[in-house]
Amino acid sequence: MKLDILAFGAHPDDVELGCGATIAKEVSLGKKVGIVDLTQGELGTRGSAALRMIEANKAADIMGVSVRENLKFSDGFFINDKKHQLEIIKMIRKYKPDVVLCNAIDDRHIDHGKGSKLVSDACFLSGLIKIETTVDGEIQEKWRPKQVYHYIQWKNIEPDFVIDITGFIEKKTEAVLAYGSQFFDPNSKEPETPITSKNFIDSINYRARDLGRLIGVEHAEGFTSERYVAVKNLDKLI
Repeated sequence: MKLDILAFGAHPDDVELGCGATIAKEVSLGKKVGIVDLTQGELGTRGSAALRMIEANKAADIMGVSVRENLKFSDGFFINDKKHQLEIIKMIRKYKPDVVLCNAIDDRHIDHGKGSKLVSDACFLSGLIKIETTVDGEIQEKWRPKQVYHYIQWKNIEPDFVIDITGFIEKKTEAVLAYGSQFFDPNSKEPETPITSKNFIDSINYRARDLGRLIGVEHAEGFTSERYVAVKNLDKLI
């Protein structure tokens, strides 16, 4: 299946939190979008790997993505080496995305920065013809995405560009809240974490509103780019 956009996240819920509204918007515009989670989030304080898988599939349905896969790398301990790069390359060559979205380049959770660099490196390597990969016994063709963008997560990293997501913040919030084990629940008896407060859930909206305010729209999501952001002409800018 050829996808327009393939979003990677170190953990189930990273993609929803970082760029869930952008994905929902792109799907509404007819784009085919997929998600690949690197780990099952098995080290998360709350919930379990099995529950996170159910929640991830529910969130995928809410956003309308075409496919979601989990590579089952070791949560907290995966590294950027040949073994892990090859698994990412297989996904890139399988789905042939024009655009790849991945974790923030620097963030509070160590897996986010690691995942960001791992996916970025694999995107380059995927375009080298002498790296051979096979899936289901078939040799894959080389493929390099045209663009690699990094969504913003816990830290308020200065974006290189922002996307108008007006009308899609509710869909993003719904997808995030599909992870009932991970976020604010006043009745939960499990330990508190930095993402279980009501303030964190509220931040989904107020951070998007602030970025939107800066560009004159209702809500926006920010991204960083590995190369200069180019536009065809000036009237394409908001």
